[in-house]
Amino acid sequence: CFNNNFKITPEVFDSWCRILKAVPSSTLWLFAENEMATVALTKEAEKRGVSPARMVFSSRISNADHLARYKMANLFLDTWPCNAHTTASDALWAGVPVLTYQGEGFAARVASSLLMAIGLPELITSSALEYESLAIELATNPADFNQLKEKLEKNRLSTPLFDASQFTNNIEKAYLHMNSRYQKGLMPEHIDIDN
Repeated sequence: CFNNNFKITPEVFDSWCRILKAVPSSTLWLFAENEMATVALTKEAEKRGVSPARMVFSSRISNADHLARYKMANLFLDTWPCNAHTTASDALWAGVPVLTYQGEGFAARVASSLLMAIGLPELITSSALEYESLAIELATNPADFNQLKEKLEKNRLSTPLFDASQFTNNIEKAYLHMNSRYQKGLMPEHIDIDN
């Protein structure tokens, strides 16, 4: 999870530590935002019975290198109640599945929206228990996980999430529709754009 460290709540970290304990060969790869956060997260892992050796911290690097290092990750574990935004999009672009726990507010639903747009609703959970269970299942069932990675790779360039051309066409249609309504003196309304 390369989310900013301030998004890692005690509840999220508890969940991650339970996943680490259930998947003994796993490591948790985090963004090293600052030395204090790195030290605190390492101490908190130890308090929860997780060896600091299973914690990997990486610093900020160029965007190209950042996207390239995602190739070394298997699964992006999202945070809640504030989900990943750009970091989830980066992970998906790099071919790393994102597991999220969908909440109620905007910030808690961004990763879910990204997953719906790329055709991976099966990675959206609705509780911490479901999130942990799915993470463990994916980590311990390589055949299913590989199918999920293949689906992501297939969907990456064939679904709306990264289709800039279709997005441009749709927004242009929306602008034309809005302008047409304005010219006719009509009130604003919801607009559905057909692809």
